[in-house]
Amino acid sequence: MNDEFVPQWIIERKRDGAALAEADIREWIARYADGRLPDYQMAALAMAIYFRGMSPEETLALTDAMMRSGDTLSWDGLSRPTADKHSTGGIGDKLSIPLAPLVASCGVAVPMISGRGLGITGGTLDKLESIPGYDTHLDSARFREVVDRVGCSIIGQTDRLAPADRKLYALRDVTGTVPSIPLITASILSKKLAEGAATLVFDVKCGAGAFMKTPADARALADSLLAVARGAGRHAEALVTAMDQPLGRTAGNALEIAESVEILRGYPADAGEDARELVLRLAVPMLTLSGVARDETAARALLEKKLASGAALETFARMVWAQGGDPRVADAPEKVLPQAPAVVEVPAPRCGVLARVDADGIGRAVLLLGGGRRAVTDAIDPAVGVSRLRKVGERIEKGEPLATLHARTRAEAEALVPQVLGAFSFSDEPVAAPALVL
Repeated sequence: MNDEFVPQWIIERKRDGAALAEADIREWIARYADGRLPDYQMAALAMAIYFRGMSPEETLALTDAMMRSGDTLSWDGLSRPTADKHSTGGIGDKLSIPLAPLVASCGVAVPMISGRGLGITGGTLDKLESIPGYDTHLDSARFREVVDRVGCSIIGQTDRLAPADRKLYALRDVTGTVPSIPLITASILSKKLAEGAATLVFDVKCGAGAFMKTPADARALADSLLAVARGAGRHAEALVTAMDQPLGRTAGNALEIAESVEILRGYPADAGEDARELVLRLAVPMLTLSGVARDETAARALLEKKLASGAALETFARMVWAQGGDPRVADAPEKVLPQAPAVVEVPAPRCGVLARVDADGIGRAVLLLGGGRRAVTDAIDPAVGVSRLRKVGERIEKGEPLATLHARTRAEAEALVPQVLGAFSFSDEPVAAPALVL
């Protein structure tokens, strides 16, 4: 035990704007993880960090200490390089589901540990669990086996992976200290570094449906993630991407799986071109930084080839089967995935060009339909949500559907039509499609 370690002195140093020593940060996290340091002192330090910030060196030390609070995975002996992607989350963000098998089909192993949705933001695990039988609770040995055999696996965080982060996040959530870039960085990267992938690509969302509302804040988070990831010896790249309108044409768990399958089929009419394009934009650096493609042009050509040949879709089916799910979802998702009993179209009240599709409004509608959680313990309905979403810049005739609601009852859907209508704004003049990568 460090007899000179006095928690209140460390809190005071950060409160007064001083940098914390690496040894003190490591001792702090070790004591917090095993219960020797109480929540009230952790909350006080988190609030001091919220107001005073941390240097890149402090943030790296905090991240590393949180990573080492539990198990770490190693991919030594794997026959292919490893890469993963992390998104800060948004409405309709199903990108991990087609991205992992697409990149795996190109020769890069993708060990992906994902999360659940909370509030209006959907979670990759909830989407995958809408596939009958799909198991997101693999232990480390089984996780490695699936990655080794299939090339990719998407699971949830185990109890032994960065447990200090699990404990600290719950505390930040109730103490008003979530929106702190050093704490966000340490939370994201403690898990991703423990996961062991050599290459990390970050998709930092920005806009009405994202956690980071302004480009400046999103860029600051991206810079922080890159500094710490590279400081920890990883290859890393980040994109700041738009989240003012939903991504793709669906929002809702099973509906997003179906759209992901359409993306993996190549260039589908029923999937959002923006979602497909962003999958490719994120996959390119996963291939180039891993050494599988010599440059962006070669990476893009390889990715397009794997989509066109069906190799990416086949890899998705193999991953689903390896994790206990019904692989027929890759061939006929409408026959495998749960279907909502009531389907109601939302007609356009006028003709014009769509000037705005508010991601926050669509996300709230999905939650109210039962497709999201108001609390962590809530059950979700995998079948409900919104499909056939029209996009900014598209011309609409009066009476054409702006979106289709999938609900448990027709009454529930009809009650939400005004809310969904409120997410759309019209213009009489042409409107350019917004930039995807900011």
